[in-house]
Parts: sequence; C-alpha cells; structure tokens
Amino acid sequence: MPRSYDTAVPPVGALLRRYDNPGEPLSCEPVSQGLLNRGYRLATTRGAYFLKHHLDDDPEIIIRQHRATQRLEPLGVPVAPPVADARGDTVAVIGGHCYALHPWVNGRHRDGAHLSTVECRRLGALLGLVHTRLEEVMNHPPGRSARSGRQLPAQEPEEEAGGRDAYKSADPQETFSLIDELLSLIRSAGGPRDSFDVLAEHRLVERRTLLELHADLRPPPAPAGGWVHGDFHPLNLLYRDAEPAAIVDWDRLGVQPRAEEAVRAAAIFFVRPEGALELTKVRAYARAYRRAVGADTSELAAAVHRVWWERLNDFWILRWRYQRHDRRADPQFAAVSALAVWWTREYEAVREAFAN
Repeated sequence: MPRSYDTAVPPVGALLRRYDNPGEPLSCEPVSQGLLNRGYRLATTRGAYFLKHHLDDDPEIIIRQHRATQRLEPLGVPVAPPVADARGDTVAVIGGHCYALHPWVNGRHRDGAHLSTVECRRLGALLGLVHTRLEEVMNHPPGRSARSGRQLPAQEPEEEAGGRDAYKSADPQETFSLIDELLSLIRSAGGPRDSFDVLAEHRLVERRTLLELHADLRPPPAPAGGWVHGDFHPLNLLYRDAEPAAIVDWDRLGVQPRAEEAVRAAAIFFVRPEGALELTKVRAYARAYRRAVGADTSELAAAVHRVWWERLNDFWILRWRYQRHDRRADPQFAAVSALAVWWTREYEAVREAFAN
C-alpha cells in the first residue's frame, strides 16, 4: 500500500514562534507536491519564505544537508540555505515532523529544450562546480549539530551511499523476475485496462527481449565515488532570467560515482518527449562538465555504460503504480521508457556525445 502523507496545513504559528521577527503569517500555499517532500510558499508581514516539510523525519540527516548548503554558498554555488531560528537551529521538529524555512527564491524551471548551446555549457560547468565544491566542504572534519552542539559522526563513503553493494550494477536475473511480477499484476488486475496499462505491458515485454540480447554487457562494480547532489534535474534548479538562481532539494546528498550523476542529469534535462536525447546539447554540456571536474573521456564513457544499464533494468515508476498503488510518477513513464529503448539503439552515438 502507498505511504499515507499528511496533507494538513503545517503548524505555521508554532514554527514562526521559533524565529526572531519573522512577521505575522498572511498565507501558506502549497507550491510543490514532490515525491519526497512537501513545499509551501509562506507569506508573512516581513516577506516570503519557502517552508519545507521533510517527510523523511531524520533531523541529523537534514542538518547535514543544511550545513552543506551553508558551506557551498560562499564558494559561489547558487543555493538557498535555510534560515536559522533564534537558537541557531535550522530544523524544527514539531509534532514528530521536521520543518525548515528557506528564503523564497523568485525563479523558474528550465529544461534542456529551453537552453541554448551556451546555456548547456553553463549547466555542465555548474554541475562540475557542485561536485568540486562538495568535495571541499564535505571532506572537512565532521561538524557539530546545530541542534544539540554534539559531534556528528563521520561516515565512510560506502556507508553514506548505502554500503559496498551500492556501486554494483543491476542483476538481470532479478530484473527478469521483477518483469514477470509486474506483468502478472497488470494482467490480473480487475477492471478495464487503460492506455497506461497497455503501454506498460508493451514496454515490459520489449525490455525483457532487450535484456536477453544484452545480458552479457552488465558493467562491473564501479569504483568509489564522490559527493553529489543526488537529484540534479530541472525541477531542482531555479533560473532568474538566463542565470541559475538556486539549486534546491538536497535530500539525496550522498556519495556516488560522480560522472554518473552528470549522465543521469543530462538524460532528464535533454530528453525529448519521444524519448530521444538532444545529443548536440548533451555534447556541449558534457564537455563543460569534464573541464570543470578534470574528468577524462574514459570516466564519462564508463558512466554512460553504467547509466544505460541502470535505465535498462529500472522500473521504479511501474513499481510505484502496481506495487504501491501510487500514480504520482505516471506522467514520466512514456518518455523514460522510450529513452531506454532509444539509448540501446543509439548507444555509440550517446557515448560519443558524452565522451568526445
């Protein structure tokens, strides 16, 4: 069953009482129905804030994310660090839930279709800046919790990313079992089938054939990675005119092979509705990223192969719909599923765009 989300208005009064002179509340309107958290535009007599309700209630992890953005800001990374309350805390735990206030950033989202070639280069350079600056700020000795003043534990990269198995590639045998399970759920469901069900069944059968053809291309485990944003895509980047104003939603900050984040981001920014990538823009973006981080072509080529394999084995949207009965991600499925097929057919052209 899907997780039950609390859609009630957040405790604005209790939250604002923690801050010095935040103003009187005027309105609190939802602005995001994201998959991980809830967001609101909170207007007061002193201005506007972005109020974030963290659905994964772990204050220590949220504090670490906040500390990272606080350290990144003076290093030239466009971020929107949280507002500290009267005690210096950036996380408010109220009724067992975690909330944070951020300055309101006026901006808009832009995907690859709205970016010129020059702006694609800037995007690649920006992600490169994020990776290099994260390496600086996250490799400092562990800081102190803004809430308790106690020392936060140091974590090894493998622990941060979920253990040594985090860098293994998907096992096709496990994927075959998942495909069979999802097909069974689709075919045994009561009621009339809709167009999504028809497309999902087609893609599952198609993907099984592709995996049978390419099972011998499973990539080996990746080497240890570096600190990454973890969810770099158009909805987490705000532009003011042509300039990036703020990278938001650092909830997946962690350690991963960093070039893979560059490839994943491009696969979201530059995918067309029919599932093809705009390779001219990918090439401009990737060259700027490689220059920014000092990555060689072999690192990007390996990342392309691993992310391609990841996409070939990934059915998270269908798992959400048919196992969790959660349809919030359904609109993404058509382009995402088509991309895996197109990428397989155009594998060499995609690798060349990223690595040359």
